Amino acid sequence: MTGAANTREDEVLSDIPTQLYIGGVWRDAASGATFDVEDPATGKRLVRVADAGEEDAMAALDAASAAQHDWARTPPRERAEILRRAFEAVVAHTEELALIMTLEMGKPLAEARGEVAYGAEFLRWFSEEAPRVSGRYTTSPDGGSRLLITKQPAGPSLLITPWNFPLAMVTRKVGPAIAAGCTMVLKPAELTPLTALYTARLLEEAGLPAGVLNVIPTSRPSPVTGPLLEDPRLRKLSFTGSTQVGARLIAASANRVLKVSMELGGNAPLLVFDDADLDAAVAGAAIAKLRNGGESCVAANRFLVHESVAHEFTERFIGRLREVKVGRGTETGVGLGPLADAKSRDKVDRLVAGARAAGATVALGGRAVPGAGYFYEPTVLTDVPPGAEILKEEIFGPVAPIVTFRSEAEAIRLANASDFGLTAFAFTRDLNRALRLGEELETGMLGINTGVVSNPAAPFGGAKMSGLGREGGSEGIDEYLETRYVGIADPYQQ
Repeated sequence: MTGAANTREDEVLSDIPTQLYIGGVWRDAASGATFDVEDPATGKRLVRVADAGEEDAMAALDAASAAQHDWARTPPRERAEILRRAFEAVVAHTEELALIMTLEMGKPLAEARGEVAYGAEFLRWFSEEAPRVSGRYTTSPDGGSRLLITKQPAGPSLLITPWNFPLAMVTRKVGPAIAAGCTMVLKPAELTPLTALYTARLLEEAGLPAGVLNVIPTSRPSPVTGPLLEDPRLRKLSFTGSTQVGARLIAASANRVLKVSMELGGNAPLLVFDDADLDAAVAGAAIAKLRNGGESCVAANRFLVHESVAHEFTERFIGRLREVKVGRGTETGVGLGPLADAKSRDKVDRLVAGARAAGATVALGGRAVPGAGYFYEPTVLTDVPPGAEILKEEIFGPVAPIVTFRSEAEAIRLANASDFGLTAFAFTRDLNRALRLGEELETGMLGINTGVVSNPAAPFGGAKMSGLGREGGSEGIDEYLETRYVGIADPYQQ
């Protein structure tokens, strides 16, 4: 690495706020505690950030609760303009944000820049949605009254974001909350708090009032979020992460009957039919598998390929993956960075070893990269037996297990053979088949002849154990609104 690159990294790191952000004030944790943020490409510490405890969490909720009344009554256009300025600020700081994400979670810089563009778009999208929140006014069927239906902010919200998309998962929650008129307590992932803190400062500079957004990084999530979920002032919980943690949060939120939205795990099937354009299928499969190093809830997890094209698809797919350069995301030409931490790398290695032991063939890769950091080779497995654990569990790594099928009905059966239903991908030239898949596959999203489904203008979310609610699209703001009905006596009878 050049000295110039080191200097640039040091400059950006020194410019990131590392304190808690509560009530418009950057401050240390009440206990004075801090924790390390690590570079997964080297295993070395980047910086130390304030480590929030229960006292800090309650202070953040105090600030959010105090700001809620005035913020809810702030004109929608004013909220929209703040979001628009924040969008412009994020775009203007693309290089800084991209470098921060690459340093703290490992994705290549080119992908990180793509996430900045994607994440910024949620701010712009919801700036346009804020003035469009509406209700209706009508006459009751018997003519005896008038019905007024309005949408009101849900209230103070707890937002818990994951480490794999440190900017986009923040803006996908913060954007609609701001647009709807909700105040927030944001708990970013322990592995990647720096992007959230930097984004909070941009929102502050865009004019977001004190107390509307409060950010509390912590290395001890349960002691911090637990008291918040029990507090009657909190009215909304939004979480993105594993199904196991999400289920515990749903249970914990039940005591207060919180409004809940959950974007949880996935086990996405990618179907390649006998009539598929194999050029498009290979390109789409590579994106669906290797985007974010496979550490994505919408990553293709199971590759279901028609037996008549399986050999050709596999050979071409392997050829595509052989070309991918593995390395630190700041290096030129790198297409695959490290996994998030040692635990993530070891899980991937365990799943591959289990598949091999069950009879699968390692056609490419199949091992962790020796040396510093948490790297894993791009891996393709063939002859994967139906009961292999790797087909049931979310891999969250650059591993593609390939299974063959003979008919459309069998492909649908295999695709639906999962407790998860976030997304699916399918490659076919048959429009009628594509429509059938849209109705038969048990997922919240489906990509036809593409390896990318995420779009700020579309509702993101899943079925079965993949979650509750939707983020993005016109549906996204509804998660932060409550419907209110007012019955008015017939004005002609007064």
